[in-house]
Amino acid sequence: MLYWLMKHVFIGPLLKALWPTKVVGAENIPDDGGVILAGNHLAVADSFFMPLRVKRKVTFPAKSEYFTEKGLKGLLKKWFFTGVGQFPIDRSGGNAAQAALDTATRLVREGHLLGIYPEGTRSPDGRLYKGKTGVARIALESGGLVVPVAMIGTDKVNPIGSKMWWPRRLEIRFGKPLDFSRYEGLAGDRFIERSITDEIMYALMELSGQEYVDIYAAKAKELLAADEAGLRPKVPAQPSAQDVARIPDTKVG
Repeated sequence: MLYWLMKHVFIGPLLKALWPTKVVGAENIPDDGGVILAGNHLAVADSFFMPLRVKRKVTFPAKSEYFTEKGLKGLLKKWFFTGVGQFPIDRSGGNAAQAALDTATRLVREGHLLGIYPEGTRSPDGRLYKGKTGVARIALESGGLVVPVAMIGTDKVNPIGSKMWWPRRLEIRFGKPLDFSRYEGLAGDRFIERSITDEIMYALMELSGQEYVDIYAAKAKELLAADEAGLRPKVPAQPSAQDVARIPDTKVG
């Protein structure tokens, strides 16, 4: 109930009024059944603007810190994030992370719409980073379709480190569903899971037009922090989807 009140009464109308958004491909989201919305991740605002443009309820995993803060503020945060359909995920790894993956898989099996960011954290510089294979594991074990989602402009609305949200025009692009049923029964095969994840990230690169960097975003943040301290060179640039499209075909012989 709180989810729909937030979406249609308390927060949604204000966000729609202040941040006009062009939506492309919303018809690619099935009307029912378990589906994984796999998106690029530019800002905290992504998890607010994308569900506004989806008819079905979207459930996101959220970092566990949102649910464990102490005091009245912590209780209010937990109430809010639980009420809007988010569940905690421990990003430290191990059994806690597996429990979050199990919860995500169960939700998709039960026919829910799961939102997830394969990069695992926000992009530090607007580029698209290597995906973690959890999204592939969820897809294989749940049998759900994967719909790639590209958020455009949210990093300008809510830049990293800023507590302010700035007026900008946004765009959300929903790609064609990806069906990985051909790999049924191969969950746990790390080569298959990497292949699936890379296919999802390639679809996101094409959809968003972002440059792709073949390292994890968390590692990129470490390198960029070291660079700012004068300890390492910058993360090398990678070709964008447009650059790849402009490379002419070559024939041998």
